[in-house]
Amino acid sequence: MNFRRSLKLALEPFVTCFVALSLTVLAQSPPKEKPKLKDFGSSLKRLRWDPKLNASVETKPAYKEANAGEGEDIVKVETSLVVSDVLVLDHRGQSVKGLTANDFVVTDEGKPQQVGMFSLGDNVTVPRSIVLIVDYSTSQFPFINTSIAAAKTLVDRIAPIDRMAIVTDDVKLLQDFTTDKTALKDKLESLRQRSSTWDTPNTSPKQHFGRSAQYSALLATLREMFDEEDQRPIIIFQTDGDEALWLRNPITVRQVPPNLPKDLRKEAERALSNWQKDPRNSQQEFSLNDVYRAVEKSRAIIYTVIPGFQLIGLSLDEQIAKMKAERERTVLAWNAKPTPIRTAILKGEQDRWARTPPEALRYEAGEEVKLQAALAVVSTITGGWTAFLEQPSHAEEIYSRISSDINQRYVVGYYPTNKEHDGKRRKLNITVRDHPEYIVMGRKAYYAPSPDQ
Repeated sequence: MNFRRSLKLALEPFVTCFVALSLTVLAQSPPKEKPKLKDFGSSLKRLRWDPKLNASVETKPAYKEANAGEGEDIVKVETSLVVSDVLVLDHRGQSVKGLTANDFVVTDEGKPQQVGMFSLGDNVTVPRSIVLIVDYSTSQFPFINTSIAAAKTLVDRIAPIDRMAIVTDDVKLLQDFTTDKTALKDKLESLRQRSSTWDTPNTSPKQHFGRSAQYSALLATLREMFDEEDQRPIIIFQTDGDEALWLRNPITVRQVPPNLPKDLRKEAERALSNWQKDPRNSQQEFSLNDVYRAVEKSRAIIYTVIPGFQLIGLSLDEQIAKMKAERERTVLAWNAKPTPIRTAILKGEQDRWARTPPEALRYEAGEEVKLQAALAVVSTITGGWTAFLEQPSHAEEIYSRISSDINQRYVVGYYPTNKEHDGKRRKLNITVRDHPEYIVMGRKAYYAPSPDQ
């Protein structure tokens, strides 16, 4: 073992105590404004798809750090705290309250660990860093008004010490982290007004809606928004996830459904051609697996909210029935303020849907299920959960549930006995002592620091 490694191990207990003390002091101090991001989404520009690795890789800047001296034997001391927000449920699905650090049993790759950090989810002295990712693309039109109203309710419920930021599916930072609730609600209202201007004569919906880059927005958030000061990073991911069509190794490929009548096939082929020519629909430099890996490497807990009817777990007939109901609702939402041209367009759409054969409907249902399942995995990895916003009126209920869930969780952290910086994925298991019947929702794995960290 070399001198630097020996010194790091020797100093780590002192650093651990210092970090623990710092967290306590930080929790008792007034919240500080985080440094503002200057170019949100810029990290995605450094990603390049590597077909040999079948994964995204990051291009490194061709320069050395200005403060790095040549030939110096630099000693870098750090401690790798692994933190998981866990929700404990009894056999009835009710949240279990009143647990302490001693009630939790933690293992890392099967080896017992000592809980070194513990707090309650409703601890008002522990700040939370919350990012709301809002998909306001055209497919979200029926839900935008009520979703924005529900998000404002969530803003009112967060603690004064909590920070919140808002990101859109344009991969734009609508509002950087702030504790100013008025500023947050003003930004949400501006988003609502921006999307509702479709009802203004002589305007184009393309000028006022997002571009469906939801996974890009999520990846940029994970890579850029959080740092070590964020003790409880939380993401609320509201989207239908249709950017999955544009990722590498796509789980579904947009194509003309089978067995369409001749006239509908021509319409579908023309729409597909226009979609493929749209520069916004260029393939991204990462895959869904790259997103999942970034989610697992992060410390954030993610709640996924999917606007639309839940198709996962239903029979094929039930899925088709819900898809038809979704289309009817969409027609009503877009034609709330009818004009002759708009009514004619929507009537034509209704006729097209009515003449779509069962084979094509089954195909479309299968593709939609793939998109919903991919989104559900995002939250499951982090120990969060997925909710379906089936009716616009359900938005407030879902956001209230998220707020309640955040408060009912336990924050459990430990310093792994395995100090190796090998960058490997390690299995994490947290249970409640003497209560095998309890369900613990939390992270099941994490990644160790890489050798250069």
